[in-house]
Amino acid sequence: MLSQIIDTTIEWADSWGLIGLAVVSASEAMFQPAPPDLLVIPMVLNSNGSITEIFAIVLTATIFSVFGSLGGYAIGVYAGRPFLEKFAKPNTISRIDNLFLKYGSMGVFIAAISPIPYKAFAWAAGSGKMNIRLFIFAGLLGRGIRFGLEGIVLGFYGEEFSDLMYNPFFWLFGGILATALFFPLNTWWNSLIIPDNNSSE
Repeated sequence: MLSQIIDTTIEWADSWGLIGLAVVSASEAMFQPAPPDLLVIPMVLNSNGSITEIFAIVLTATIFSVFGSLGGYAIGVYAGRPFLEKFAKPNTISRIDNLFLKYGSMGVFIAAISPIPYKAFAWAAGSGKMNIRLFIFAGLLGRGIRFGLEGIVLGFYGEEFSDLMYNPFFWLFGGILATALFFPLNTWWNSLIIPDNNSSE
């Protein structure tokens, strides 16, 4: 059911270009499940390395994602913690709470670039009455870095990256690097879950 909603949303938005990207970016930060990355990545790959197009894609995704998050923030303010607990997964809530508790203002930035659904982050920020300026700044910085990296890597080095995929040494090096990064990051990511919370994402 969820995958069908995401597929339908992306299929609709894809035909509308930047307008579709803007709608998906804003709505994902409020309520719907389709992440804008599913549009950003193919749009960047089809930009043929055009700096103007890549910049427009990244800027649209970033600005409208943060704009939409203000709606999510408002939902959190008026609906409160019960809304967050009803619609967000327990592990997601635990990670958000611990990010804010352990890292303070930096936790806001980490949450903005992490795999945590942006809408859940916005709901939590609103229900906790987070400073709105800090919320917006962290969102712009975090989402800008997230979409910006996709734009730079795939937009400017997409062809070279595709060629590397045929090189066996690329997979060997990539596998070693991924393994070296995965275990400490996975340990840290799981440490953000409250110990007595046995739910899984």
